[in-house]
Formats: sequence, structure tokens, C-alpha cells
Amino acid sequence: MNVHLGSVAVSLVRAEAPEVPWNSPETWPVWAQLLPHALAVSTGSYAHANEDQACWLLTKSGDYLQTRGDPWRALPLFEQAHERNLARLGPDHQTTLSSANDLAIDLRAVGRFGQARTLDEDTLTRSRRVLGEDHPHTLSTANNLANDLRALRDYEQARTLDEDTLTRTRRVLGEDHPDTLSSANNLALDLHALGDYEQARTLNEDTLTRFRRVLGEDHPDTLSTANNLALDLRELGDYEQARTLNEDTLTRKRRVLGEDHPHTLLSANNLAIDLRELGDYEQARTLNEDTLTRRRRVLGEDHPDTLTSANNLATDLHALGDHEQARTLDEEVRQRRQANEDRPSKN
Repeated sequence: MNVHLGSVAVSLVRAEAPEVPWNSPETWPVWAQLLPHALAVSTGSYAHANEDQACWLLTKSGDYLQTRGDPWRALPLFEQAHERNLARLGPDHQTTLSSANDLAIDLRAVGRFGQARTLDEDTLTRSRRVLGEDHPHTLSTANNLANDLRALRDYEQARTLDEDTLTRTRRVLGEDHPDTLSSANNLALDLHALGDYEQARTLNEDTLTRFRRVLGEDHPDTLSTANNLALDLRELGDYEQARTLNEDTLTRKRRVLGEDHPHTLLSANNLAIDLRELGDYEQARTLNEDTLTRRRRVLGEDHPDTLTSANNLATDLHALGDHEQARTLDEEVRQRRQANEDRPSKN
């Protein structure tokens, strides 16, 4: 295909692609049909004739794959988009900063927390200098860096950053803006991780009410907050209410996101814990076995969430008296976690 026809092909696919695949299930059927064409025209040798739109298609294709629960397939797309934007626009251009932000989110999704943190720290520094402290893109990157810190168990630093980000988003975007509510959701996660369950519960209840009103009962962000509120309820000893909320959230996620989506599997994992807390060890075991199988297939054997499921299943096995199988699983988890710690990080 010559350069002119290649440019036309990129433009045609770009014109058909929905703008926002991220957490927008209504666009996913269209993206599923367009994805092979988007990848073909954005990665071919002629794609550079229309580099701006080609990189946009790469990024949005990655967004679609990640939000549908396939972060590993999304990763090379985000890496390529970032590299190409960096080469043609430089490190401080807003498009490059956005693609760095997207790449960092996917790095965290596949469990590469250290890499995500390094990239987000650099992107936040640049965004603050280029766009200013209160720019929505700067605040989005601050939000993502706090997520990295939490994943790395640096809860105090995550809380400090999330408190500042929430204050700014409320002032800049308003109390009910989805980005503000996402910041509130993240601060509640920090509070939970630091053991302040009552304050986390209060913040999550308010955030869930607002999400339901602004985005609806079944929006992925609404469901994430419902999931987090159920965690607070469990830690506060309200196991029945936690179970009820987790059952409803899991049902909705399965319908909206699908059985194998990482967010669906997170809710399944949490419901299994509720069941164990309520003494229903057999049902907890069954659910954890299914969740572990799916996480191994979707996220890989060594992903932190997969190891969490393996650890939870071992706990169920111990409770059911199957100590030998539990010990075998515990040892596998220990060895994999140690290998992950010993493995040099990629920069």
C-alpha cells in the first residue's frame, strides 16, 4: 500500500472508532470489530504517514484491551505509542505525557508496580511543570502515582498524595465529577489500608451514592466503589452486609465485564473471603478454586492477584482439614513471591 492510501486507511478507521473505550461497555462491541483493522493500519510501515491518528488508534486499542481485562495484550501497544510519541513530540508534550500515563496504568495492571511508579513520578514532575499543579491531566497522573504507591504498600505516602489530589479535583472539577469521585475512592482505599475502616466506610458510602447518581448502578467505577465499601464492612465485622453487597457486585460485574475480567475476579475473591468469615468453607473453596484458575490464565502464575487467590485457597483448605494440599500451595506461593522479589526490575 502506498503512503497516500495508508494515510487514508488510518483516517477511515479513526473516523469509525468510538472516542472513549475506557470503562465504556457500550462501545466495546464496536471496538471488538474494529480492533484488527486499527492494529493493521496503526502498525504498518505506511502508518507513519498519518502518525498522529495512528498513535491515537494504538492508544485507544490498548485502552480497549485493558479495560476489557487483557492488560498483557495491551502492553506492547502502549509501549509503542509512547515510544513513537516521545520520538516525534518530545518528553514534555501533552500527548506524550498522556501516553506515558496510559503505559504506567497498564504496567501496574500486569503487576509491574516499580516500573509504573518510576514512570508516573517522571510524568507527574513534567506535568506539573508544563501544565500546572491543578490541570486535570496532572491530577490524573497524581492519582495514578498514588495507586502505584499503594500497590507497593507505601500507604502513608499514597494517602498524602491522594488527599492533596482530592482537594484539588474538588476545587477544579466539582464534587460530583467522575475524576473527583475516583480520587475519593482512592483515598478511601488508603484509609482502609491504614486501618481507618470507619472513615473509609463513610467516604466510600458517599462516593458510591454519587457514582450511582452520576454514572448509574452498573458502571465499572460504581462497581469498584461498591467492592471497596464491602471490604470496609467486612473489616468492621458486618460480614452479612459485606456478603450481600459483594454478591450483588459480582453479579453485575459478570454481566457488564464478563467472567474473566480482573475486576470481576477481584469481586469473586472478596466474596470468597466473606463466605469463609461466615463459616461456609466449602463454598469459599469452590469459588477460590475457580478464581485461581481464571487468574492464572488471565494474569499469569506470578501476578500478585494470582498469588493472593492461591493463598486464600490454601486458607480454605486448612480450614477444611486438607493440610497437606494447603501446605503444598503455601510453599508454591512462598517460592513465587520470593522469585518475584529477587527478579531484577526492568527500567
